[in-house]
Amino acid sequence: QVQLVESGGGLVQAGGSLRLSCAASGRTFSGYTMGWFRQPPGKARNLVTSIRWSTGSTYYADSVKGRFTISRDNAKVTAYLQMNSLKPDDTAVYYCAAGAGGAYLYWGQGTQVTVSS
Repeated sequence: QVQLVESGGGLVQAGGSLRLSCAASGRTFSGYTMGWFRQPPGKARNLVTSIRWSTGSTYYADSVKGRFTISRDNAKVTAYLQMNSLKPDDTAVYYCAAGAGGAYLYWGQGTQVTVSS
């Protein structure tokens, strides 16, 4: 059974930092892409950043470029999202997901990030 478990969310002031973790288990993820999505209140869920597990190649949405960094630890089978210079607009539920072939197949339960002004 595949599981993705996020942690690290919380309340932070604007300009602060948080690091989210996504611990993965239940299968080999070497051929997968790990993504972080976010869903602000009343809005759609969108992809923020992703990383190919095997190559480490990354993608970032324009809104987070230069502020967020995605990484992965092969030994721990964990993906991370380092978020710096946080803004109130970054407030959302953040989800990690794992996918292959263009579709995200597995999702975590989500973790709340709230940025106060």
